[in-house]
Amino acid sequence: MARKQSRKRSTSRKRTFPLRRWLLIGLAAALVAAAGYVAWLDYEVRTLFEGKRWSEPATVYARPLELYTGRALTPDELITELRAAGYRQAGDGARPGTWARHGSTVDLTTRAFDYWDGSEPSRRLRVGFADGRVQTIQRRASGEALPLVRVDPAAIGAIAPTRREDRLLVQLDDVPVTLIGGLLAVEDRAFHRHFGVSPTAIARAALANLRAGRIVQGGSTLTQQLVKNLYLSSEQTLARKLNEAVMAVLLEMRYDKRTILETYLNEVFLAQDGNRAIHGFGLAAPYFFGRPLAELSVDQQALLVAMVKGPSRYNPRRHPERAKRRRDVVLGIMADNGVISPEAAREARGRPLGMVDEGASTRHDYPAFMDLVQRHLQRDYRREDLQTAGLRVFSTLSPRAQDAAERAVRRQLEGRPDSLEAAVVTVNADSGEVTALIGGRNPRFAGFNRALDARRPIGSLIKPAIYLAALERPSGWGLGSILDDSPLRLEDARGEVWTPRNFDRTFRGDVLLVDALTHSYNIPAIRLGMDVGVTAVTDVMRRLGQDAPRRAYPSYMLGTAERSPLDVARMYQVFAGDGFRTPLRSVRAVSDDDGERLKRYPLEAERVIDDAPLYLINYALQRVVREGTGQGAYDVISRDMDLAGKTGTTSDNRDSWFAGFSGDVVGVVWMGRDDNGTTGLTGSTGALPLWAQTMDAVARRGFRQERPDNVVPVWVDAETGRRTHEACTGARQLPYHRGHEPEQWTECGRRRAQRNDDGDGWLRGLFR
Repeated sequence: MARKQSRKRSTSRKRTFPLRRWLLIGLAAALVAAAGYVAWLDYEVRTLFEGKRWSEPATVYARPLELYTGRALTPDELITELRAAGYRQAGDGARPGTWARHGSTVDLTTRAFDYWDGSEPSRRLRVGFADGRVQTIQRRASGEALPLVRVDPAAIGAIAPTRREDRLLVQLDDVPVTLIGGLLAVEDRAFHRHFGVSPTAIARAALANLRAGRIVQGGSTLTQQLVKNLYLSSEQTLARKLNEAVMAVLLEMRYDKRTILETYLNEVFLAQDGNRAIHGFGLAAPYFFGRPLAELSVDQQALLVAMVKGPSRYNPRRHPERAKRRRDVVLGIMADNGVISPEAAREARGRPLGMVDEGASTRHDYPAFMDLVQRHLQRDYRREDLQTAGLRVFSTLSPRAQDAAERAVRRQLEGRPDSLEAAVVTVNADSGEVTALIGGRNPRFAGFNRALDARRPIGSLIKPAIYLAALERPSGWGLGSILDDSPLRLEDARGEVWTPRNFDRTFRGDVLLVDALTHSYNIPAIRLGMDVGVTAVTDVMRRLGQDAPRRAYPSYMLGTAERSPLDVARMYQVFAGDGFRTPLRSVRAVSDDDGERLKRYPLEAERVIDDAPLYLINYALQRVVREGTGQGAYDVISRDMDLAGKTGTTSDNRDSWFAGFSGDVVGVVWMGRDDNGTTGLTGSTGALPLWAQTMDAVARRGFRQERPDNVVPVWVDAETGRRTHEACTGARQLPYHRGHEPEQWTECGRRRAQRNDDGDGWLRGLFR
């Protein structure tokens, strides 16, 4: 019996020992797996946190406004620039980012700003104006005169990743302490004491939810919220919550509280703007209030903190009453926790939400111009760097010019069919900097960019190239040369006949070359192009920065070549820029997020037209505006402003063009339909009024040429082009290339000239 019991105990020990061993092995395996899983989570935390924490789209700025004595600028124009940069009207304009106007004087305080070529401090200024110009620039405190001041530029856009997240990074030291205090008071009072998770907060939330019978309170710390934003989905599962807690602890082990808080401020989701997600307080401030985060009042800070709980539910644009109630709760919590005083909270509760209109923030307002900037930058930068490296791009856009062009487009297209579209380009005549660009009738719509991508026949805009090719051959042609404006019949090698006509279907016989261009007659232009040679015309087009076919037909002389408005601006900038071809540019410089300059795009220029033929062609283009097809410009612009330009109209009035320039601005306007349908508009009735309204607002200097030494004024007969005397009937003075004046004289001119020669001989005889 004893032996049986002994065997039984022995058997029992043999059976239980393997079970315990397997339990220990299983436990060890579970611990190893858990450790491995935690190690994997730790790897995820380290790699993704470092990568995402500093991921920031490139920020694109307008060109800075330079103020100096004598600059052509009015108080209203300065205020337009300031508003574009997020400045606001306030009291005495004594705080950074504010202005106040007193008659012809504007007081403002600039913001400190890091440019690609150095830093500018904040300055309190008083700017005086007189006769449309800056008269004085003074420090308000001392009255010291300043020769030059740069006003910090507007942030006009960001090059965001394809996931369409957008943010404007801020450093912790630049965030108002009241906003930080309010955020911690509302979202995580124990932030500086916990290790990533707060057992107390979890227990408190669980008890509140149990009492309510539903989820009414969350126990997530700020660190857990950051983990959820960076790594995890929003699904409410136990596994996700466990991962969130573990990763939060790992995050706290790896990084200090300051780093975690700064990252949260830049990462938290606060709004959805179409297909663009607004992340971080730095971008939410200008998006909702049109000003930088550092300039927000306490009530505005509280509203942003209020939205953290539910960006959609407490969106102040869609649910203003609900958002205001939540904001006032936040203000109360801030007062209870000593972040602000009870008096400050009461005052803040009485203020309205104070938001800018949707779409009125200073970023992403200029999609067509931003398209041009991105194309420019992609020549030198990887798209990934543009989307994530936090680059600072200093563009050439002038908010004042862009605003003027947009207003002109709205006025000109108001009441017209929705199918009628427009594109506008303005360029600095000397530097080739693109100052404004509009890609369609709705300038704020990021759709088809007609300024860059609508390649349309340019019609008579090509004619200056034809006439320039002739004027570069002064032995054959001058402005007073006679051209034949009579019916023309051309037959090609296949026997097909082409009979071009003038726009008004009228033939005038003999016309002066300058008049043929002034009034845009087709037949003389075709004959002249054929006489000069199509090859000579295409050579001029290439020098004007245009692609041109190796073999062209006579119809090329009527503008069958297709160009975009930006291409045309490149062409006419050469005429305005003293014969120098200057590559058009939309970017001045690029710096990294530390302010170090990475690349600068300096002015480049190549002389492609000699001074004599340039003077002659520009003289003719001025006649176009003074007395030809472009004279309608002076219905809007003062005749004291000298202008030059050319209309363009294509077959069946499908495309309406005007390209022209003042002494400082080149402007190109196209109007037409995307389906290539007829518009009923000519260059004079469609594009020209839009061009004139834009130029009236932005042009400050008339186009005046200094006559070169190798050009001389000559009196010619207006009908025959023969040389004559100023006292003769029909006499007209035209500039000529020296040594190539007309050889034939009118009878009146010969007699007058001979009489003068005899008189000169008699006088010379008296003094021998």
